[in-house]
Formats: sequence, C-alpha cells, structure tokens
Amino acid sequence: MCKNFLWIIVGIVLMNGIGMTMVFPLLPFLLGNYLPAAQIVVGMSALASVFAACTFLAAPIFGALSDRYGRKKILIISLFGSVMGYILFGIGGALWVLFLGRIIDGLTAGNISTLFAYIADSTEPQERTKWFSYIGAAMGIGCMAGPALGGLLGAISITLPFFVTAGIMFLSILCTYFFLPESLPPEKRSTHFSVKSFNFFGQFKDIFTIKEVRGLIIVGGFFYVGLGIYQFNFSIFLKDIYSWGPVLIGSIFTLIGACDILSRAVLLPLLLKRFSERNIGIVGLIGIALGLGLIILSIPISSPVLIFAAVMSITLGEGLFDPSYNGRLSQSVDESSQGKLQGVNQSLQSAYRVLVPLGAAAIYSFSPGILYGVAACTMIGSLILFARLQPQHSKK
Repeated sequence: MCKNFLWIIVGIVLMNGIGMTMVFPLLPFLLGNYLPAAQIVVGMSALASVFAACTFLAAPIFGALSDRYGRKKILIISLFGSVMGYILFGIGGALWVLFLGRIIDGLTAGNISTLFAYIADSTEPQERTKWFSYIGAAMGIGCMAGPALGGLLGAISITLPFFVTAGIMFLSILCTYFFLPESLPPEKRSTHFSVKSFNFFGQFKDIFTIKEVRGLIIVGGFFYVGLGIYQFNFSIFLKDIYSWGPVLIGSIFTLIGACDILSRAVLLPLLLKRFSERNIGIVGLIGIALGLGLIILSIPISSPVLIFAAVMSITLGEGLFDPSYNGRLSQSVDESSQGKLQGVNQSLQSAYRVLVPLGAAAIYSFSPGILYGVAACTMIGSLILFARLQPQHSKK
C-alpha cells in the first residue's frame, strides 16, 4: 500500500491528540458551573472513570467489528461518537449531559485500536514498529500543542474548545471517508461474527487462548502498571517532595514531550536500521527502570539534576519500548484478528487507567519511595519476561 495513506493515519492521530488534550485544562472550570469547588476533583475522577469503564467494555467488541466489516466503517463510527460527545460537553446545561457525552465517547472509543489495526494491515511486519512509533510521536506533538491551544480558546469562551475539538474530530471523519482506503479486503476479514460476538468476555477469551499473545499481554501489564504509577503521581511527587510550583512542573512536562517525540520520531527509526526490535525493547525497559531508580534516589538526595535525568531516561525508554511492544504484539495474530487484538489491548489499558491511580494513591500516602519502588519492580518484571519471550514468527 502506498505510504501516503499511512501518513494520513498519522495526521488523523495528530488531529485527535490536539483535540482530546485541548479540553483538559478547561474541565475544572467547566465542572465549576455544576459542582461546588470541593467536589470538582471528584467530578473529574468520575468522568474519567466512566469513560474508561465504557472503553473497557466496548473496545474489544469494536475491534471484532472492524475484523468483520472493515476498519474504515468502524473508524468513522468511532470518530462520530467523539464528535457527539464533545458537542454535548459544549452544550452542557446539566451535569448529566456531561456524563452522557463521556458515555457516548467511551462506548464508541475504538479509534485507537482501529488505527493500530489499520497500520498492521498496511505494512510488512518489520515496518510496523516504525509506524507505531510515528503514531506515538504524532500523539505526543498533539498533547503538547492541545493544552496551549485550549487555554487560548478557553479565554474567549469556556465551551469554545469543546466545539473546536468536535470540529477537529469531524475533519478526521472527512479525511477518513474521502482519502483513506479500506485496509482489510473482504477475503481477509473474519467470518465468525454473530450476536455472541458482542459478549465482552468472549473477546477476551479468544485472545488469551493464543499463547504468544498471552505472554505479551502479561509483559504489557507489568509495563503499563509501572508506567502508570509514574505518570499519575509524578506531578504530586514534585509538588510534595521538591515543593515545585506550576512553572517548574510545566517545564518538566515540556521536557517529557520533547524527549518522547525525539525517541519515537528520530531515535527509534535510526536504531531499527541496526538492531532488532527485541533488543531495542530491552534497552527501553532498562532505561525506564533506571529512571524510576533515579526518582527513588532523588528522595534522600534532593537534586533537580536527578529529576531531569530520570525524566529523560524514562521518556526515552518508553519511546523505544512501547512501539516495539505494539509491533511485536501485532505480529502475534493474522489480519482477520488484528481488530479484536487491538481492542482487547486498548480495553486493558483503560482498566489500568482506572485501577492504577487508586492503588498508587493508597501506597503514595504511606510512602512515595515505596510507591516508586513498586513501579521499578514491575518494570524489572516486564524486562525479565520480555527478554525471555521466544522470537516470534509473523502471522501477516
């Protein structure tokens, strides 16, 4: 397939990244119209949990639907759900309207898994890691630009960014409809889809019966739990341990964005020319574990240098491992099951986003050092399991 179509996918991811993160800085102010100040944080957590729970249930089913009816149709439906969700946010009027918007968006949240399946359909196995890396870099650029743009638009009207985000999602629909060809031809689609396929647990059972997939998902579980601990608690850590304010913490997140783009868009494609995906993934996990160890060391040795070194090590390591992991995962099934596989993977990541912050908060209140010790141990566990996995034969 012509690589121009794959760059359209990268562009869609970039637009989605800008759109989704554009509204993040404004949620507390929007919820302030419906909740007392003391309950805003509860409202934000509830909205995030509802979205994650809906995605957890729906993503495997949408993935299986894309295996049966093609990627393009499912991608358009998923993006349309996001359009409706953000329009409802912009209209508002009552708290239940906001929750309805999150539920609609969550129940149709199959766009990321479908985009990953599209890449797997359209590339040779040895090229997938590179393109997954480009997708991650595009999302990183979007996540850097989105909040700044949202802040500017929010100064005009608190609801304007939500309507702009809906417009960006609709533009993604137009790009998909007019410019993106179907990547899964009818002869390669799954023929086993019925009412029973809407059984959420059945989709998980089908995927976990594949030995290669099961081993990789366990590796991914350790990885995403350790990374989630770091991502969800690091700003609080910097505030409590180092007494940093918004400006310094903001500079750290700018560094994270820059390192993420550098590792995914520049470093990884260069390394793939000389080293195997397996070895690159191992180096990435070592980098993350080292960075988490530096955070632990920064507690007794108060040094901003350790913090900056830790952030760079973790972010560069994530940028090397995450695409390598997704590339190898995509090679564990054939094209007729890519959507189901990516849907289950997205569903599990939604579960991690709900459960990890809750567990991490409980451990952090007892000891930040122990929390990051747990994160380092889970990352070392992921490293050991990933290194022990046998070389994989492509199912393309």
